[in-house]
Amino acid sequence: MWDLLIKGATVVDPLNRIEAVRDVAIENGQIAEVGVDLPGGCARVVEDYTGKVLQPGIVDSHVHLGEMWGSPFGFKMLAMAGVTTCLDMAGPLDNVLKNIPTYGSGINCAILQFASPPFTFKTNEPSKEEMDALIDQSMKEGALGVKLLGGHYPLKPAVSSLLIKTALEHGAYIAWHAGTSEHGSNIEGMREAVELSQGNFLHLAHINAYCRGAIRPELEETKEAIELLLANDHIHCESYISPRNGTRLTCFENGKIQSKVTGNCLKRFGFTDDRDGVEAAFKANKVWAVYDAGGYSDLVTGEAGLKLWKEHNTDVGGSFNVNPPLPRVWLAEAKRPDGSFVVDAISTDGGCIPRNVILEQGLSLVKLGILTLSEFAAKTSLNPARMLRLDTKGHLSVGADADITIYDLDTQKPVATFVKGKTIFKNGKVYGSNGTVICTKYGEEFVKGLGINTLVVDPGKPVADRFVA
Repeated sequence: MWDLLIKGATVVDPLNRIEAVRDVAIENGQIAEVGVDLPGGCARVVEDYTGKVLQPGIVDSHVHLGEMWGSPFGFKMLAMAGVTTCLDMAGPLDNVLKNIPTYGSGINCAILQFASPPFTFKTNEPSKEEMDALIDQSMKEGALGVKLLGGHYPLKPAVSSLLIKTALEHGAYIAWHAGTSEHGSNIEGMREAVELSQGNFLHLAHINAYCRGAIRPELEETKEAIELLLANDHIHCESYISPRNGTRLTCFENGKIQSKVTGNCLKRFGFTDDRDGVEAAFKANKVWAVYDAGGYSDLVTGEAGLKLWKEHNTDVGGSFNVNPPLPRVWLAEAKRPDGSFVVDAISTDGGCIPRNVILEQGLSLVKLGILTLSEFAAKTSLNPARMLRLDTKGHLSVGADADITIYDLDTQKPVATFVKGKTIFKNGKVYGSNGTVICTKYGEEFVKGLGINTLVVDPGKPVADRFVA
């Protein structure tokens, strides 16, 4: 007997070249069979999703779950957006792990500890010994690897390059929000990051963030970003499709902005990059503060946002509308000569930052004919699963993990999600609890000791070949 039989949905599975009405049988948390008119009498539970679309569970390869970015509710917000697996891109590691037993919502989560001053490094020029200590300790405590928050809190260029090599020496996953003390979060910073990676694996975060017209016209920057990626296939990446960014609005005691990204956003809108500039931006409705709205994060601007920011002594997450539309579309559709995507995945940079819009906005690209359903599934499931070395996710092959997202194409909203065959979300309600941490063998024991399930992967493995839809 199968544990669950899902009937009647249009199944979209790029790896197995399926885009047709099929039934999906699940047993012991794995895909048991995908076929036509599978017998309901062979399943303990049968659920009908006629008229809906079913794809391998959505993998959001760039989110933020640490409370410093908004609230502890990012897990729930992801689950309600149809996501089954995510990559947290900054932690703080201890905070994210602490919240999983209470807020985890049943989803899978890999965590990258931030490797940035003034948090995990004391200066912007840490020694090799400091890098070794941070990476080793983080992986032992459940991190998949580390991330350079260069756009926000930059290191010096040579140090950034050394950190990539050091992380790979430890078998860690390494990601970078481009930027150093020499170049910021823009196309120059992206070009520098590609050069400093020196042919080594690197997950370069949110490519669209470097194509905002800060240095040259935005489409010229987008063209260069695509050319850089075409010429450097060791770089793996994602881009998001929301107009909003995410940052921190924290100010130092002298009134200066702590995050370089926030400073750049303020100057973009004609404000000074200091406490006075943030206040003026709130009054002009150009910046939003992220706040705990009671079970989820939301955004507030104007006088209400200014009051919240002051009450928290400036230490809150924030957001600006800085992402122009054409680069977001162009990066989503760009392909290599072999037909694979230049930008591997669609992400959100969301989580507890309220912009979890892979379905809500990503499916608009399908309706506009920019992506097919199979291409959408490849960019939101198969490709990011491969980046994370999740061999049993991102497809519906027999024996694969039964991670599934079902959505309504008309409304562009999720209907149900399953993680290893268990119902996580259905019809607007989250049923999942706790969660699973995707970690290396070095952190498995520590994470299990926290009462959290683990999925052990090896970030040192080569990434599977890019999928050609």
